[in-house]
Amino acid sequence: GFTITFVNTQVIHHHITKSLPSTSQNDIDNNVVDIFAGAREVGMDIRYRTVSDGFPLSFDRLLNHERYLLEGHMGYLPVQMDKLVGHLVESADPPVSVLIADTFHDWQTTLAKKYDLVSVSFWTEPALVFSLYYHLDLLKINGHYGASHNNREDIVAYIPGIKAIEPNDMPCYIGELDVSTNMHRVLNNAFESVKRADIILCNTVHELEFEPISAIQEKQPMFAIGPLFPSGFTNSLVPTSIKLELDCTEWLNSKLPKSVLYISFGSFVPCGKEEIDEIAHGLVLSKVNFIWVLRPNATSYEEPYVLPNGFENEVKGRGLIVTWTNQIQVISHFAIGGFLTHCGWNSVLESVWHGVPMLCFPLKTDQLTNRKLLVDDWRIGVNLCDKKPLDKFEVAEKINNLMCGKSSDELRVKITKVKEIIKNSLAQDGSSEKNLCQFIRDVKTKISGRPRM
Repeated sequence: GFTITFVNTQVIHHHITKSLPSTSQNDIDNNVVDIFAGAREVGMDIRYRTVSDGFPLSFDRLLNHERYLLEGHMGYLPVQMDKLVGHLVESADPPVSVLIADTFHDWQTTLAKKYDLVSVSFWTEPALVFSLYYHLDLLKINGHYGASHNNREDIVAYIPGIKAIEPNDMPCYIGELDVSTNMHRVLNNAFESVKRADIILCNTVHELEFEPISAIQEKQPMFAIGPLFPSGFTNSLVPTSIKLELDCTEWLNSKLPKSVLYISFGSFVPCGKEEIDEIAHGLVLSKVNFIWVLRPNATSYEEPYVLPNGFENEVKGRGLIVTWTNQIQVISHFAIGGFLTHCGWNSVLESVWHGVPMLCFPLKTDQLTNRKLLVDDWRIGVNLCDKKPLDKFEVAEKINNLMCGKSSDELRVKITKVKEIIKNSLAQDGSSEKNLCQFIRDVKTKISGRPRM
């Protein structure tokens, strides 16, 4: 077995503990909550540490994202991780031999080399997105990224393992003209660093993305080990939500099977106010039952969003609006028939796992590319709008088609097939299970082949 030391930033730890309903304010203030206590009770050897990112808990990292990236993510945090990893290497029992970190943390390969550890980069998005970032140099040479004036707008058909992709379907950072931002520095540094990793883990399924995975495997070991979420139960041993969850079960129990549309646009990217207004008006026109996870900062980090006048009266009895909920618990409920989603990768995997077809409204980053996979490649989702700007009548039509139109039946047939591929990958002889076992064998081989101090 393995002994694991899991490291969180103090701010993420604070949000998780604050969201636990049974946690007292005193315990939160004194930082005594151990989120891995439940895992240890069932025999897992997991230690837990937190580090500062250089800012106080009250600092708004979303509102001040560029400053946070520069001073925290790229500045203070790597120094703190160096100290922590160095201390663990010196004192931990059993000794530390592997360092796993999110691909966006470029310090990972540097520290692994410094302390003679096996370097494992963990990618949480699709392999297609990984490959696009991995080949930023090719995109730049060919004028699709970082061009001095305007990026090329024709199809990209020269990246290994990717047949062809429209520039509009690539992550938004690739298409932006100003590539001198701190976010672009993070991207460039991360994907220079990952090329020095011993192993790359990816939260995807080999059968769904074998072409980009195979192309990367020609250069570095990459293992698809997804989907990574608690599949057989909704209450995980380790709490992960950073917001207080409202229970929607009683309301859902009162609705007919597959009659409720679930709507969520993720935890942090804001939408345009006009677009949210049009979605609200479209929901009124659709007459469909729905649960809408509507964050106060849905349209701005500076001021709360206010629904259109009279909206809540118009949807009374058929619409439930909450600020946050347990997504797996909701979409696994028999009453859910569709998911209007921003196409975040975790949301995509959870929706497919439960056979819920998707209405796609991507906002930013990888979500644009995820939409391509869902709508164009796998055909298990449809676009919320086929043209801009968003229109309430089109929104209502798309919602009704998803929930009860002819296209609904076709989507359900196709998503059932993709669901089987994903479920089979986690079976005893499935690809993700085999890849995880091979990853463990490879790590053990690398550990045994390294001279110890």
